[in-house]
Amino acid sequence: MKILNYIAIIAIIYSVVAAIYNNRIRKSNKGDKTLANSMFLWLIPVIYLVVSSFLTIIPAQECGVVITPSGVKQHTYYTGWHLILPWYEVQTMDKTEQVYTCAKRTEVSRSDPEYKSYKAEATQAETVWTPTIDGIKMGFDISASWRIDPEYAWWIYDNVSETDGKTNGRFYWLEENVIKPKLKSALALTTSKYTPIQVYSTSREEIQAFVLERMKNDIRSYHLILDQIDIREVYYNNEYETAINQKKLEEQKALTLSEVTKQKEELKKQAEIEKDIQILNAEGEAEALKIKGASVSNNPKIVQLEWINKWDGKLPEIMTGDGNGLLLNIDK
Repeated sequence: MKILNYIAIIAIIYSVVAAIYNNRIRKSNKGDKTLANSMFLWLIPVIYLVVSSFLTIIPAQECGVVITPSGVKQHTYYTGWHLILPWYEVQTMDKTEQVYTCAKRTEVSRSDPEYKSYKAEATQAETVWTPTIDGIKMGFDISASWRIDPEYAWWIYDNVSETDGKTNGRFYWLEENVIKPKLKSALALTTSKYTPIQVYSTSREEIQAFVLERMKNDIRSYHLILDQIDIREVYYNNEYETAINQKKLEEQKALTLSEVTKQKEELKKQAEIEKDIQILNAEGEAEALKIKGASVSNNPKIVQLEWINKWDGKLPEIMTGDGNGLLLNIDK
């Protein structure tokens, strides 16, 4: 648009010079009509400049705010072409999403290629530490994705300070004085209802949702829109982490001791069972011998019967006994 304005100005100057020059050469023949005809040549660029002075273009991803002699106009101008009085001032504001992050950052040396981006993020807050229901503080690397409500861009421009020396002062002021404190407050109020284990593992998404809803309500009066909350990382403090590790070791020892005790109890039960079996076997054998002895005493012939039952059919070479006989094994 500026290039077209420059071209129009050059065309006007050229037309005026050409008109004066032609007027001097042909004045004797055509009189004042030559000047009048020549002025028509620069009438078109003049009209263009007048129209363009009323024309304002709002770029993509931005919205416009108009400042009149009586103050900020309570109306937002969106991306496109708008006819605005040339003596009004037009200021644009970014309507895209902004991300404010509270996170642990490692130091970056000046020679590192990422040093510039590191310095650019220096205004971002460090890890947020908040207490849980047990009073144990836990650290959060957390981000809030927010943007201005374009409909009220004029209100933000009129009510939010920009005197902080930053390139985009109003957004910086909003982050430091609205987003940051509201984020910390919402996170603290939410995590105070959970245990450290829940915060660290099972309830992270639930905490994000609660913080999102609470912050939406808190920043609504500033005409800001919160799109998303992301918990990137959760940390224990050093003392609690040491206590957790010690507790895990004790639990592991207790579990191992419990397993050993169970094994001993099983071995004891098995030994008792084997002992009972041996006692029962011994008692059974003693009872059997007792019965057998009583039977032999009452009937001596039982011995001979036992001998016959156990005989393998082979005659011994010599056998004597109570039968008053002699058995000889005669080889054939």
